[in-house]
This record gives sequence, C-alpha cells and structure tokens, in this order.
Amino acid sequence: MNRAPLFQAARSAALPAVAILIIGYFAGSALVGPNGLLALGGYRSELARKSQELHRMEAVRARLSHHARLLDPSRVDPDFGEELVRKSTGQVRPDEIIIPRN
Repeated sequence: MNRAPLFQAARSAALPAVAILIIGYFAGSALVGPNGLLALGGYRSELARKSQELHRMEAVRARLSHHARLLDPSRVDPDFGEELVRKSTGQVRPDEIIIPRN
C-alpha cells in the first residue's frame, strides 16, 4: 500500500487549502457582511432619512431659539409673554387665532 505518497500530497495541500478558505471568508464578508458592499444601499437610505431628521431638528431648534430671544429677561416681547401665560393658565379658547407680528 502506498499511503505515504497520498499522505504527503494531502499534507502539502493542507496549507494552500486553509489559505483559500480564509481568503474566501474575508471576501464573503466584504460582499455580504454587515459593512459589505451589499449593505451600502441600506447606508444610503439611512443617510437620507437621518438628513431629513436633521433638517426637522434644525427647524425646531431655530423656532426654540427665536422663542428664547423673545423671552429674554431684559426685553420680553409682551405679545409672546401674554400668549404663553394665557396658554399655561388655560385662558385660550379653541376658536382663537393667534397672529404673529413678524
């Protein structure tokens, strides 16, 4: 029986086979992994969604900043102050329309 040449061939092929498996694993991860090329479309849609959310938050921040300027203790806007007091004390009726001056 010539098992020695067969064993020698399997032993010499083991290292290249392991190297091919490792390379295949990393290539597969680069394509279909959580950060792979196929996940790029998901990242783009998430970026678009986050950009829209950022624009909404910037608008809310600008509105709150404007309200903070109107409530500056050194010069409170009387109309805005009255509006806030009436809202907090429940004196605003549902049919009232508040028209901002600026």
